[in-house]
Amino acid sequence: MPPERLRKAGQAMSRIFWDALFVLLLIILACLMAAAFVPAIAAPMPPPADVVASLEKIIRQDAIRGVTLIVFRHGQQLYRVDAGDIDPDAHFPVASASKWVAAALVMTVVDEGKLSLDEPIGARLPNFTGTAGKITLRQLLSYTSGQGGLRGLADIRQDPRISLADSASAIARLPLQDAPGTVFRYGGPAFQVAGALVEQATGESWTKLFEARIARPLRMEHTSWGNPLWPELSTAEIRNPNLQGGLVTTAADYGKFLTMLAAGGRYEGKRILSEQAIAEMERAQTLGARIAVQAIGTRRRLQYALGNWCEAMRRDRTCDVASSPGAFGTYPWIDRRHDLYGLFFMRDRLPNVEREIQATRRVILQADAGAHP
Repeated sequence: MPPERLRKAGQAMSRIFWDALFVLLLIILACLMAAAFVPAIAAPMPPPADVVASLEKIIRQDAIRGVTLIVFRHGQQLYRVDAGDIDPDAHFPVASASKWVAAALVMTVVDEGKLSLDEPIGARLPNFTGTAGKITLRQLLSYTSGQGGLRGLADIRQDPRISLADSASAIARLPLQDAPGTVFRYGGPAFQVAGALVEQATGESWTKLFEARIARPLRMEHTSWGNPLWPELSTAEIRNPNLQGGLVTTAADYGKFLTMLAAGGRYEGKRILSEQAIAEMERAQTLGARIAVQAIGTRRRLQYALGNWCEAMRRDRTCDVASSPGAFGTYPWIDRRHDLYGLFFMRDRLPNVEREIQATRRVILQADAGAHP
């Protein structure tokens, strides 16, 4: 090759080398800058000694076998305590802690415009006629529908193998106990009617819809619906799960659900519920109603939102502290005042442990205040 051509070829190769090196340096610099803006995931901290002592007191005083406590902030687990004899992967029915999860699934259908909180249910469920046909979805989820309370266990005693539509039809035949919207009676069969509305509006079964919209996006791999009086039935056999008390889950799975709520409806970058839906779920709905049933273990007149109790409320009816404790001892809460949320997870009757749970929650706040003076 002539010398001139060799010289030009060498110059071309040199330009290619330096251009490639420059591009490589730009890529490295971009990666370093991106890494600098990725928020660090804080490792869980050791649980405060006073919190551990308070949990041990629950076990000692109330003679329970064990309890799990998980406390979170900003989507990160601050600490976890598995006190006493409890499997970290324990799989328990959570009773009324189910209500929060059921209401969330209903609100996904409201979000897409297939249901409205204020539409009379008679427009979609023709077995509800007259005054009963004027009940709204909002009243169903806030236990102000006039369909009674826990007494009689009208929904829990139903055969889980019938459909939710059949469940709602049976409830439609029951006489109303109150005019819709006038009285709050906790624990009635209203959530089964809400479930029937969801299936009617979407054409999907409750179980499939829950899997697609809540369980799979949140990676709740150990959560299912059943009926506490029919524990022997498999998930495949259940077409009429008890929606106010039939959830079976783990502490870790329920923690993922709380993380989504606390983040305004998002989980790991995915939108599960709109911010408007979260705000509506955490707004007191019972201020104009007579409170016929009060929350367990409190002398305060707590208001109820959509599927959860409003423990502390602002003037605009927004719940600063929301919770959904279950009769079997599971107690989830979100405290937006202090930017904390978490759950107690156990298998014991709530009245046996509720006072100590509240005492431990106060210890949690004290420990947090001490850590962030």
